[in-house]
Order: sequence, then C-alpha cells, then structure tokens
Amino acid sequence: MGEIRDIEKSTLRNLPSTATGPELSLQVIISAAASSMREMESDAPGASMEVYDSSDSSGFPFAVNPQEAWLPITESRNGNTVTSVFHLLSSGIGIQSLLLPVAFSTLGWAWGIICLSLAFIWQLYTIWVLVQLHESVPGSGTRYSRYLQLAIAAFGPKLGKLLAIFPVMYLSGGSCVMLIIRGAGTMELFFKVICGGEATCEEKSLGGAGWFLVFTCMAIALAQRPNLNSIAGFSLIGAVTAIAYCTLIWALPISKGRPGGVSYDSLQGKSDMSGICDILNAVGMIVLAFRGHNLVLEIQGTLPSSSKRPSKMIMWRGVTLSYIIIALCFFPIAIAGFWAYGNKIASTEGMLAAFFLFHGHNTSKFAKGFICLLLVINCLSSFQIYAMPVFDNLEFRYTCMKNKRCSRLVRAGFRIFFGGLAFLIAVAFPFLPSLAGLIGGISLPLTLAYPCFMWISIKKHQQKANGFMWCLNLGLGCLGMVLSVLLVVAAIWNLATKGLHANFFHPR
Repeated sequence: MGEIRDIEKSTLRNLPSTATGPELSLQVIISAAASSMREMESDAPGASMEVYDSSDSSGFPFAVNPQEAWLPITESRNGNTVTSVFHLLSSGIGIQSLLLPVAFSTLGWAWGIICLSLAFIWQLYTIWVLVQLHESVPGSGTRYSRYLQLAIAAFGPKLGKLLAIFPVMYLSGGSCVMLIIRGAGTMELFFKVICGGEATCEEKSLGGAGWFLVFTCMAIALAQRPNLNSIAGFSLIGAVTAIAYCTLIWALPISKGRPGGVSYDSLQGKSDMSGICDILNAVGMIVLAFRGHNLVLEIQGTLPSSSKRPSKMIMWRGVTLSYIIIALCFFPIAIAGFWAYGNKIASTEGMLAAFFLFHGHNTSKFAKGFICLLLVINCLSSFQIYAMPVFDNLEFRYTCMKNKRCSRLVRAGFRIFFGGLAFLIAVAFPFLPSLAGLIGGISLPLTLAYPCFMWISIKKHQQKANGFMWCLNLGLGCLGMVLSVLLVVAAIWNLATKGLHANFFHPR
C-alpha cells in the first residue's frame, strides 16, 4: 500500500504546478487509479499489490499511467523488429518519392546525388536521436510514446505544444487528407486505364467527389482495428506495394528506352531570385520525400522494453533494416528516373505522370493498371498508420473526461467522424498538394531540427561529457530551422509567380 502512495505522490509531484487540460486529467486519473488500488488492497488484507509496467519483462516496479493501456498507440506492446520494419516502410515510402527526378532536373546529376545523400544521412541521424530519447531517463520506466509528449518533456508544456502541435497535426491528419486526394485520383486513373480510354469512360466515371468518397469509405472500413500493433498486417501490405511500385516505375522506363530529345542540363529560372527559389524548391522535394518522423516514437511505443533489453535496441535494428530498403527505393527512382526522362520530367508531376505521358502508348494495359492498383493499395495502407495518432488523441480526450476505456462503438464513432472530416477537407481543398511545399516547409523542423534541440534540452546535464554531440545537435538544429525558413520563402515566391488554382469544392 505504501508503494501505491509513493507512486501517486511522485507522479503528481513531477507534473507542472500549473497543470491544465491533459495534465490535470492525468492527475485525476492517477488519483482515481491509486484510490481504487487501495480499496482493492483493503478488501484483500493478505494480498500485496505493486504497480508494474507491463512492457518491462524484468519485473522492475515502475510508476505508470494506467491510461496508457486504454489508448491505441500504447494499448499493445507486443511488437518486434519485424513489425517495426513493416510500420517504418509503410510510413516512410510514399508518393512523394516519385518527385525525386523532378528535383534532379533542377539540381543536375552531381548536386542532386549529393543533396539526396546528405538528406538521407541527416534524417536518419534525427531518427536515431528520437529512438534514444524514447527512454531518455534510464531506470525510471518513463516512455515518450508520442512526439508531442517528448516535445513537452524537452521544451515545457507551453513551448512544446506551440512548436509541435501544428506539425504533428499536419503530418498525421493532413497526410490522411493528402492520401485521400492522391489515392482517389489514382483510383480514377485506374478506372480509365481499365476502361480503355473510350468515350463512355467520362460518362461512367464517378467524378472527383465520388472517387474521394469511395476511397474514404474503404479507408475507414479498414480503420476499425483497435491499436497500432494490430495494423501490422496493413503495414506489411503497404510496405510490399510501396517497394513494388517504386521498382516498377523506374524499371519499366529503362527497359523501354529514353524518349527522344532528352537533355540533362540543369533547369533554373532566368533571374537570380527565380533560380535560387528553383534550387530551394528542388531541395525541398528531396527533403520532404523522407517522411514518418512523427510516427517513430509511436512505433517504438508498441515494442516491449526492459532494463536488460530496452526498446531502443529493437527499434534501431528495425530502423536500420527499413532504411536500407528505403535507400534501395529512393536512389534508383531519382537516378533512373532522371536518366530516362531528363529535363522532360520537369513539366510533369513526377514519375507516374511522366511514365504515362512518354511510355503509356507502348505499355500494356495490365502493367499500367497494376501500377495504379499498387498505388491505391499503398495509399489505403498508409492511411491506417497516419490516422492512428489522430485516433489516439481523440480517445485520449474521451478517457480524460470519462475515466474509462473507449467502447467498440465509441471507437468506431471516432474513426467515422475523422473519416468524414478528412473527406470534407479533401473535397473543400482539393488543391492542397499544390501547397505541400509551403506547409511541408513549416513542418520541416519536426524532422530535421526539433529532435536535435530535444537532445540538447534533455541531455543538458551531460553537456560536458558529450561536447561533440552538443555542438553537432546545435549546428544541425539551427541549420534545420534556417532551411525551413528558406523553403517557406521559396514556396511563397513560387506561388506568387506561378499562381495557385484554388478550386474550392471542385475536386478533379
């Protein structure tokens, strides 16, 4: 009974004195849980009870938040290296990778390969930082299984929320909206390929909003799994389809040869300002091709951990394997795609559009339809993992108010509500992909800068012992913030010079 009082006091003492919202709810939950445990202990005088972290197989008693066992991200901690690889591949390889050859058309061979290599190393380092910070206080049992939790622990409640809420919201909910737009568009393209381009295709087609609705209904129907660990099968399908379409999209053009008039001269704007902005936009395409940092801590939160074998060992093994595969996907797409189309790809929207434009006439209907089908399946699978933090946040609010686990009906209601909201946003703003550079630039610090500053803040007591790491993280963090500002300025300049076709409520 003394242990329970100690847990309650120590946990409440660690919360800020001005706790509000989630912090106050956490206090209420811990107090209620501790009270119920004392009542159970009093009912069974001969029994002894301790609070254990179910994820720690060593049996070391940790102070844990009982609410963690109710939420989708941390409800199950039975993951392993294989499931983490599935999740990382499904979240890490996306349709953004098909823009890499477009970036090469501006940067050229040498600078394109250099920028892609540097971006790969940089973002892999920040993933390593996040993996290390997941359990940054050894022996305490504290696990930061959500990006926002780590940001609050590093920067404080006010600054942490101010810096992290919008990027996390965009990279989770916003990515789902993007997947609806891209997935529905590819479904329509698949229909046209199967239909054979006949005149009756347009009459039979559902239209933009109709395809959006079909994709959203399919995504939400699949989104009824209870927790992040339970969607490992969907992540496996997403990983396999991503690798498949990434391979086919560069292998087929090579096998069919280059179209005539291909040039590899760097394309830049005529004026100095235009040229600089073109270079920055190309760098942005490369940097934004690497995604999924907002899910690294969540994926690690599904893994078991103990004092002898912390979760970072399992997670880093999964990161290493998955990013070897990601490198084998991204570098061939960029290099082979630029080789096949050269500067001709600059006038398209990426490898998929270039392939259909230059090689669609001599490619079988089966091959084109198969690539489209792979992309649709991948978008549906990626939707599941990117929506999970949103589901987790909705259920967190519910459990704070009700102090109990969500029922299946409530959980299904939250998923349907989010699907309807995402569908409404996709229909209202179908031009959001045109703003990807601007919003992505705003969210870029979450990937390249914030992890470095988090390391400095959390490890500040080890500054003297880790002088090199402190300087490295400070330099990379500042460079990431500067790059973010430059990408936002370049995106605004691009929109100002080329314009934006804002077709509100008219998806096409």
